[in-house]
Amino acid sequence: MSSKAKYMDTALAIAEVTLGQTSPNPSVGAVVVKDGKVLGIGSHLQAGTEHAEVHALKQAGDLAEGADIYVTLEPCSHHGKTPPCADLIIERKLARVFVACLDPNPEIAGRGVDKLRQAGITVEVGLREERARELNRKFFKHIRHKRPYVTLKAAATLDGKTATASGDSRWITSSEAREDVHKQRDLHDAILVGIGTVLQDDPLLTARLPQGSKNPIRIVLDTHLRIPEDSKLLNSQEAMTWVICGSSANTGQAKCNKSHVKVWQLDTPEIQLEAVLDLLGEQNVQSVYVEGGSGVHGSFVEKSLFDECHWYIAPRLLGGIDAVTSVGGISPRLMKEGKRLTFTSFTQIGTDIKIIAVPDKGEQ
Repeated sequence: MSSKAKYMDTALAIAEVTLGQTSPNPSVGAVVVKDGKVLGIGSHLQAGTEHAEVHALKQAGDLAEGADIYVTLEPCSHHGKTPPCADLIIERKLARVFVACLDPNPEIAGRGVDKLRQAGITVEVGLREERARELNRKFFKHIRHKRPYVTLKAAATLDGKTATASGDSRWITSSEAREDVHKQRDLHDAILVGIGTVLQDDPLLTARLPQGSKNPIRIVLDTHLRIPEDSKLLNSQEAMTWVICGSSANTGQAKCNKSHVKVWQLDTPEIQLEAVLDLLGEQNVQSVYVEGGSGVHGSFVEKSLFDECHWYIAPRLLGGIDAVTSVGGISPRLMKEGKRLTFTSFTQIGTDIKIIAVPDKGEQ
């Protein structure tokens, strides 16, 4: 491995630690190096706070002049909540800037690199680019399509069942797998379920990790606003609850008049997922973890409105055509009409297997 790759890998590792806490901004890491010595490291910790380059350059101090800086995402060139990082790099007279990938944000999109080059600084783009894009895939999706990155999650038996015919689903997977689900909740801006899941399980939908965690927004698709007044989602103030309903729902109900509850009423009698994702994108929700039941998953799959699948497979068989499957809806007539996926990872967690898959490029 070259020394350049090593330093960029360090910057990427620093950025990875902050995943889930910088939204709607990306996770970014920076490393300042001179004469083979690391002078400063930094990461962007939270939206509205100083960027990774600022932290790294503060550590480097006056030694930053003539140094190199490795940054996982193109330095910003515009005035937002913080000053432009490109200007700071120029001011501190760095010699070279290594950028993993360009920023897709139209306000930046190559302008930061151009500004640095115009100032006489050598800039190289593309070092560890694929890893950098993967790291911030949720940010890239939101910026480019104005919609959140959608992850479908399901816990199923080996024969693909998520509940018995009676609706019982506790517990399919091991405690270790369930803890991993809480980690994923912590990494997403929002969790989404349908009203059926609320009526059946009365979930809390928080991220409960031993070391502490960030609670995402809890979103319920509830066409007719049937969510029970005594449900945990309406009474637990640990996280915001957003209820999305159709145009014919009675939104004047007292049960939704709480500080942590917000009702979003769509313009159509039935909930359209495209409208839901447009709404969430407008509200700067960068990522959604869909933990809905068979019906909700079926709707996302039917319309190809998902970016990633997390399936937890338990070593258990239910059998029976009346047991609930992971993805509902109407099956296509031909096998070739099914959604094609590409497996990206297989991990054993406790007694279970976690499979991550993404839509095949031909499906997108």
